[in-house]
Amino acid sequence: MDVIQSYRLRLQRKRWRARAFRKRRELAPRTVRTGLIKPSDILCFVTLRDELVRLPYFLKYYRSMGVDHFLIVDNDSTDGSDQYLAQQPDVSLWHTTSSYRGARFGVDWLNWLQSRYGHNHWTLVVDPDEFLVFPYCETRDLRALTDWLDSASIKSFSAMLLDTYPREAVGARRYRPGQNPLEIAGWFDPGNYTISRNPLYGNLWIQGGPRARRFFADKPDQAPALNKIPLVKWHRRYTYVSSTHMLLPRGLNLVYDEWGGEKASGVLLHPKFLDSFDRKAAEELSRSEHYADGREYKAYVADGTENRSLWCRFSEHYSGWRQLDDLGLLSTGNWA
Repeated sequence: MDVIQSYRLRLQRKRWRARAFRKRRELAPRTVRTGLIKPSDILCFVTLRDELVRLPYFLKYYRSMGVDHFLIVDNDSTDGSDQYLAQQPDVSLWHTTSSYRGARFGVDWLNWLQSRYGHNHWTLVVDPDEFLVFPYCETRDLRALTDWLDSASIKSFSAMLLDTYPREAVGARRYRPGQNPLEIAGWFDPGNYTISRNPLYGNLWIQGGPRARRFFADKPDQAPALNKIPLVKWHRRYTYVSSTHMLLPRGLNLVYDEWGGEKASGVLLHPKFLDSFDRKAAEELSRSEHYADGREYKAYVADGTENRSLWCRFSEHYSGWRQLDDLGLLSTGNWA
C-alpha cells in the first residue's frame, strides 16, 4: 500500500469514529450495568430487533462459552425483547428508534459502545442467530482462546459465516424458545464457496453456500458476504467499516495467511432458516432498512414460501468443529 492510500484510510477511520461519536445521541440507556465490567472481562456486542424467541438460547450459549457481559442495542423491538433483556443481570441495554440504515446498519452504534466500553477488552460482535465455534471449543472456552491469542500477539480472529438449514421444508418444524436451533436447522453446504481478497482493506471476501445456490443462482456475485472478523482485542482507535466484514486499521483484516501457512480461524454457525424466516423476511423488506436497498430480502420474498427446502444431495449434517476442520472451513493454525 502506498503512502497516499494509507493516509486516506487513516482519514476514513477518523471519520467513522467521529460519526459513531455523533450517533451515540441516538442511544437511550435502558438498563446499563457497565459498572460490573471487570478489566479482564470478555464482552459481547449485539444489535437486534424482535429476537425474543432466539434470546434464551443465544445468551445461554455465549455464557457457557465464557462471555462475561453483553452490551445490546435494541432497535425498537415490539415483541418484548427489550423487557426480557432488561431483566438479565449480565446485560447492559440501550434502546433506539432511529434508522438502522442511517447508523450504517448498526455499525455506528456498536463502534461507539466498543470505543466507550470495549477498550482493552476482547470483544465479540455477533447477531442473535450467529454461534461461534472454533478449534477445541468442546473443551476450551473463549477465555482459553483469547489467552492464546494474547500470548501470540494476535489481535483479531476470523470466522466464516456458515448458513445452516433444515432437511425438510423451512418452517415445517416450530422452533421453541431456549431450543438449540441446530436441532432443526443442522445441515450445511460443505463446498460451493468462492474467496477473493479486497486489495484496499486486505480482508478476504467469501460468498456461496445455500443462499448463493438458491436465492442468487443467476447473480452469485450479489450473494451475501460470509467473511467475518467477530472477535477483536479492541482499542478505542479501531472501527468496523462494514458490519464485521472488515476493520480499520487495515492490519486487523490480515487474519488468514501467516508466513505461507494458516492462522487459526473459526466458523459462525448461522441457523437463519427457522419457521420465523418468511415472516421476518417480509417484514424487513417492508422496512427498507437493509444493505443494497434490501436486495437480499427481495430475493427471499421473490423465491416464495411454499415447500421451500434448501437441502440438497451434497448437504452435510453438522457434527462438530473437527468436521469443519476436515472440510477446510476453519483452521487450528498453530494452536495445539
